[in-house]
Amino acid sequence: MADQRHSDSGGTELGRFLRARRTQLTPAEVGFAPSPGVRRTPGLRREEVAALAGVSIDYYTRLERGKETRPSLSVVDALGRALKLDTDELDHLQDLVIRAARHTPEPPPAPSRTVSPQAKLLLESLRPHPAYVTSRTLDILACNPGALALYAGIEDWPAKQRNLARFLFLHPAARDLYSDWDTQLAGCVARLRALAGTDPDAPDLTGLVGELLVKSPDFAKLWDRYQVNRSLHTRKPKTFHHPQVGDITLPFQGMQLEGSPGQRLGVYVTTPGTPEHDAVVILDMTAPRRAPRPAQTTPGEPKK
Repeated sequence: MADQRHSDSGGTELGRFLRARRTQLTPAEVGFAPSPGVRRTPGLRREEVAALAGVSIDYYTRLERGKETRPSLSVVDALGRALKLDTDELDHLQDLVIRAARHTPEPPPAPSRTVSPQAKLLLESLRPHPAYVTSRTLDILACNPGALALYAGIEDWPAKQRNLARFLFLHPAARDLYSDWDTQLAGCVARLRALAGTDPDAPDLTGLVGELLVKSPDFAKLWDRYQVNRSLHTRKPKTFHHPQVGDITLPFQGMQLEGSPGQRLGVYVTTPGTPEHDAVVILDMTAPRRAPRPAQTTPGEPKK
């Protein structure tokens, strides 16, 4: 990605991932005794990772620099153990190895943004529960009134600008809306990082990431950490400090929409008779009903 020049110094996505994970491990975490003096390299040195994985320093260096793109499965597994990768991170490493070996010359087209009539009908039938359909890059492609009201402030933006990542990092109301704003940020970036590993040149992704790298120091810092846990915090109930209905904690369910690649349905579910259910009923009844304004392009903002 052109907009990642400040943090990604050449090489392949595979090499960038290995380096990011290496620099975030300490010698103590992998059983090395502290060395005298000040370490100039953050995290582990290349030779330390090579030793842990049982490969030569030259071979590991070529992996990081993008000169070697076809490590064997046994080497991939050894690297995963050396870098203490969790299941999602190891899956991501394997995906990167496959992609690096394939050398796809042209990125595949972005999935369709058109939401099917059936999905729109489903959103309506789920009322009063807030529900929405997002793209793979978290654009809100369609939503019911309760979802629009739940993300307080997002209705101020044109429909084509409404994106959950953009809202989290750039909307002034987001920090107050989420009780665990920092956790939400980490989960959001991890999801985008996982997508960037397998489809880094996709225009829908590069536009969003480029915008957030420029406009949000919080995003840039998290992006450099290269965490790729796809399920990070997504299954936990979310607590909102909502300006209209107060504090509410809502269980969340997300799922892929069949026949619509890249599109996900997200819904906050409640039990009738509970304060949470009463709150979502109020949100559904009082949601903004005005027609969305046409999309506008602001200076520095990529066109959609």
